[in-house]
Amino acid sequence: MVSTMLLVIIYLSFISLGLPDSLLGSAWPTMVSELNAPLWGAGILQMTTSLCTIISSLNSARLIRRFGTGRLTAMSCLLTAMALMGMSFAPHYAFLLLLCIPLGLGAGAVDAAINNYVALHCEPRHMNWLHCFWGVGTIISPMVMSAVLAAGMRWTVGYRGVSAMQLALSVVLFSTLKLWQDASAQDGEREAKVLTVRQVLSLPGAKQGLLNFTCYCAVESTFMLWSATYLVMARGMDAARAASMGGLFFIGITAGRGVSGFIAMKLKPRQMVRLGQTLMAAAGVLLLVPGTAVTLAGILLMGLGCAPVYPNIVQDTPRNYGAENSQAVIGVQMAFAYIGSLFMPTIFGWIASILGYGILPVFALVFTAVMIALFNSQQRIVDARNAK
Repeated sequence: MVSTMLLVIIYLSFISLGLPDSLLGSAWPTMVSELNAPLWGAGILQMTTSLCTIISSLNSARLIRRFGTGRLTAMSCLLTAMALMGMSFAPHYAFLLLLCIPLGLGAGAVDAAINNYVALHCEPRHMNWLHCFWGVGTIISPMVMSAVLAAGMRWTVGYRGVSAMQLALSVVLFSTLKLWQDASAQDGEREAKVLTVRQVLSLPGAKQGLLNFTCYCAVESTFMLWSATYLVMARGMDAARAASMGGLFFIGITAGRGVSGFIAMKLKPRQMVRLGQTLMAAAGVLLLVPGTAVTLAGILLMGLGCAPVYPNIVQDTPRNYGAENSQAVIGVQMAFAYIGSLFMPTIFGWIASILGYGILPVFALVFTAVMIALFNSQQRIVDARNAK
């Protein structure tokens, strides 16, 4: 078990991970005109960041073994702070694209390192609360940017403000490295296996588990991006109200993870995942029912359903694949997660442009059904192996 002070540092690290994730979207309408960038350019920036995040996630086991979780987290936080600060001085869109590289590399390393550390050394409730704090970070950035723009200042001030938060946290992380240096934790990091992607895929149940992650993130990221558009195009809501009501998904997933931490004291991680999947399926059905109130309830319920799935899949990784393999497996899990986030919202947008945005509930139900099937298959394989 880890100290209370280290837990505070870990939670702060995940707030910092969430800060950049929602910053671009909140500033982009202003950035487009100032930088003379194409409106669709935000998608390319997001894609570049995600690709670099996948690269660093796949190499996280080697990086953790070389630097240790604490030092790697501090270095990554500093790297993202520098990237955000650089973006605030970018004179052209191309510079933003270039700076997405260090931003993505830093995010992927922190994500995999902290997730693995908590899965190995903390109780399940802390994994749920950890991801709740990521949600807090995604809420803070738009609030900062909104306040800056409302005060008549440029978007660059907002980026510098968030960069300053990241920089302050990196100072805290570097000054508290001794908190990470528990002997058993250090030994575990040195003894952890460095596996290739092929070796990870060969582990019993790994293929099903990784594809399960991709399906989950396909639903989560698609609702994050398209909920407001669904309310306008399929439910006839005005754009201003839809923009605020679309935020019900973020509220659901953030609050849900806070509550999940308490439920995790009673239920096992696999039970938490199944609870979340059940709520996601119920939300998809609810969204098929006409009526504004029912639709809004469905979006909120989808957030609540998504809340326990991601953190509890990660929490169970050492049990499913062995503690010695968890660093490598979690790195690949993060990569598969970002693959779902990278491609599926775009694919949905293309499909919806042909069939209409009313297919969002069907899209969610299909991926949730596949996810449930994959998860059940994985658990059967893992249980059979553990029974030997």
